[in-house]
This record gives sequence, structure tokens and C-alpha cells, in this order.
Amino acid sequence: MVIPLPTHWQLRSRTLAVPHPGGSRRPLVMGIVNVTPDSFSDGGRHDSVDAAVCHGLRLAAEGADILDVGGESTRPFSEPVDTAEELRRIEPVVAALAERSGLPVSIDTSKAEVAERAVALGAEIINDVTGLEGDPRMLEVAALSGVGVCCMHMQGTPQTMQIEPQYDDVVAEIHAYLAARRDALLAAGISQPRICLDPGIGFGKTHEHNLELIRRADAFLDLGVPILVGHSRKGFLGKALRTALAVEELPAEFDLLWRDGGTAGVACRLAGAGVQIVRVHAVGLVRSALELFNP
Repeated sequence: MVIPLPTHWQLRSRTLAVPHPGGSRRPLVMGIVNVTPDSFSDGGRHDSVDAAVCHGLRLAAEGADILDVGGESTRPFSEPVDTAEELRRIEPVVAALAERSGLPVSIDTSKAEVAERAVALGAEIINDVTGLEGDPRMLEVAALSGVGVCCMHMQGTPQTMQIEPQYDDVVAEIHAYLAARRDALLAAGISQPRICLDPGIGFGKTHEHNLELIRRADAFLDLGVPILVGHSRKGFLGKALRTALAVEELPAEFDLLWRDGGTAGVACRLAGAGVQIVRVHAVGLVRSALELFNP
């Protein structure tokens, strides 16, 4: 049976067109707004309200289609923050960006209370790295709110995920997990047009696992919902570039530049594979690369 590719992602109050045969081939670009002191590549840069809001508005001006606000780092070995602190970080940022950016705002959280509050402040998407399994109330909150939902795969937790992750077939196993989570969301009353799935690059995967997921990203398209990939600035990019350039280390002053370039290159590879959404830090760079990848 041929499963038709999705043409839209239904959010709470609007619908986003996603690339499909016969339409645009450019993936939507989700810009990252980390309101944290300890995220892996930009922790502390935007952890004040004014800085985070200015950053989000800058990403909107650079061409983001979605703004993803997060108040808790999920980098490897990060420690969780309590609900009150996460709310303190994200509430004014979500409210301001929902009002001022003109873009749909996504809340990157695994806590139902945080998601519920963000939706009340204008968020259109819940983006949960635990696949909506980390909080027993999250499925209910997502179903009742009417928002778009992004459900990600992660092996373990941020504290354990990079301790010898193992798979017999990384693509097949993650595909099976995402299919099961899609069906669980459907059973909970979340309609298929509202669902997006994310294979979770860097979340409980080795360098080779990440590369294999990039190479075979098209294997997830038969799930019948938009696929989001969040590969931006992750460690496997630096390692791949060091291998390609035959150097032990990238010059420290250029490390971020190289990783952003690698992020743009992988985004173009994903666009060619048909992936519908990419989640990135350097929105302007990636957006311009995608526009010219298929002019």
C-alpha cells in the first residue's frame, strides 16, 4: 500500500504547508530559541527574557517558519530543572514571541504543566523529546489543546543516552518506535494531521548511528506525517568534518562556523530526501542554502 505524503501540518490555529511532490521542496525551518544557561552550543547567550525575545525576532527576520522555545537543556548528561524554574524561563518569551513574531511558536518541553501554560500563552506546537512518554499527563494535554505535536525518539534519558547506545538496525528500530508512538497519539485523540515525528539525531545514538539516520532519512517518509530532523551543531558534524578534512581538531575560533556550514549541508541532503522540517540554530544560513539548493 502506498501511503500518501502529508501536505500540511495542522497546528492549533493555523495550518503549515510542508514540502511534497508537486509543491515546494524546501523544508520548513524551525529556529531554536534556548532560554537556558547550559545548552550545548549556545547556553547562556539568550537566557534573559530580552535576549531570548530579540534572538527569536532575529530568527524570524532571517526566515524561520517556526520558533521553538525551550527552557531546559537536553544535551548529554544535563540535569533536569524543576517545573517552576522552567516556567519562569519560558513564560515571558513564549508570550512575547507569540504576539510579536507572526510565526507559530513551539514549546520544547517534556512537562505537561509547562506545555499547558505555554499553549495558554499562544504556543501552537508541543515538541517533546520523550515522545510524550515522560509525563503521564502530556498525551491528555496535547489532545485537548488542539496543538501540533512533535514526538521524538530518544534511547534513555539525557543523563544516560550517550552511555553506549546500541541498536541492531538503528533505522528499523526507530521507525518501529515512531510508528508505535504515532498510533498511541492517534488513540489518544490527536488527529494524524497534527502529528510530526522526529528520529532524534544525537539522542541516544553514536556517531555512526547519526550518519546512518541522515543517509536513510527517506525511510521515515512512509509514516504518513511530517518528519522533523534536529541535527544542528551536533557533535557528529564536527567529527565528520574532521574526518573529511583529515585533521585532529578544527580550529577553535572556526568550530562554530564549520558546524553551521555542516548543518546547512546536511539540511540540503535532508531536503533532497524529502524531509519536511529541519530544526536549526543558524536560520539565515540554512534558509539561504535551502532556497538555492532547489531554485
